[in-house]
Amino acid sequence: MSIWESLKTAWQSIFANKMRSALTMLGMVIGVCAVVLLVALGQGFQTDMTQTFNDMGASALYVSQSTSKEVTVMRPLTMEDAEALNDRTLAPSISVVSPTRQTRATAQYGNNNASVTVMGVTPTIVEIRNYQVDQGRFITDQDVTARTSVAVLGYQTAQDLFGTESPVGKTLRVSGARFQIVGTLQKMGGIGGDSYVLIPLTTMQSRLTGGDEIQQIAVKAASPDLVDAVITEIASIMRARHYIAPGASDDFQITDMREILASMQTTLATFSIFMGAVGAISLLVGGIGIMNIMLVSVTERTREIGIRKAIGARRRDILIQFLIEAAVISMTGGLIGLGLAVLGASLLGNINMGGATVTPEISATIVIVALAVSIGTGLISGTYPAFRAARLDPIESLRHE
Repeated sequence: MSIWESLKTAWQSIFANKMRSALTMLGMVIGVCAVVLLVALGQGFQTDMTQTFNDMGASALYVSQSTSKEVTVMRPLTMEDAEALNDRTLAPSISVVSPTRQTRATAQYGNNNASVTVMGVTPTIVEIRNYQVDQGRFITDQDVTARTSVAVLGYQTAQDLFGTESPVGKTLRVSGARFQIVGTLQKMGGIGGDSYVLIPLTTMQSRLTGGDEIQQIAVKAASPDLVDAVITEIASIMRARHYIAPGASDDFQITDMREILASMQTTLATFSIFMGAVGAISLLVGGIGIMNIMLVSVTERTREIGIRKAIGARRRDILIQFLIEAAVISMTGGLIGLGLAVLGASLLGNINMGGATVTPEISATIVIVALAVSIGTGLISGTYPAFRAARLDPIESLRHE
């Protein structure tokens, strides 16, 4: 019997028992769908997280107040701290310093409202974070000096408040204060999302928060190989400015984005493996279902097998026929599961998760591996029933009712 004839026989057997075949495929459908979708979600989340860190400056450092309970005297960060870090005589390894402050607020335009992160920034922030102007302009040094009431909108904020209308030149309210919109930013996406409003740091201090305190100082090294030197310089300058005695706990902390990114990538890789393992369990259950139904099929078709052997079918022909039937069932279930996974990924990619979307990534490797595993599972599951069918005695098979 040729392979083509075995395939025709396999499809005839499957269609002869449509309900049973469909229920058998269901386990493989769920298994492949789970494996592809879970692994794609893990990879998509990892990509978005990496992009978020790159947008924040993958080799940047962020100075903020310490959260340690061991600090006895906690001094706030100030603009003077940022100016000291920007002094090249004190910190020759630093190229960019950008102080920031942020708060949550409600932005309003007409009848539209949006909950946003309001960030007070200086123009140098674009040298650290990957902000790209879409319309209008960014905040300038003159805006910071004059404390002008101007704002630059993140992509999602512009969409929420203005839709397809251009926001540039219009006025919005943030916590009751009026700001003229001078620009919008391109979509960045990632975990942080794009629901934010940027205003001059000095304007934020004078109109929204009061005081001259800042929350964070973003720092960029002159070159990637000088990051460790920059950490040493920051620590030296900040300890001197905050009068921290030798051996005392620092009232500030330095966040190295490289370390956080490496840690997150390791965690997400482990998470992806775990999610793939969960899907693999579903494949295993589907394989057991195929083995069970193939054993039932062998029992039901014992007389058919005896007739085939009596008219000249060899053991190899019977073996191949049942293996092909198992492979066809598993491959069909795998293709249906793959289609459902692609559909699920497209739907999940449009779900807003706290101002951000995570787009599952279905790569060719995932597709090939999932289909190969589904077919392999079917072949492995069908091996024992196929051997059992091939070893049946033709005389005893003909006597079977």
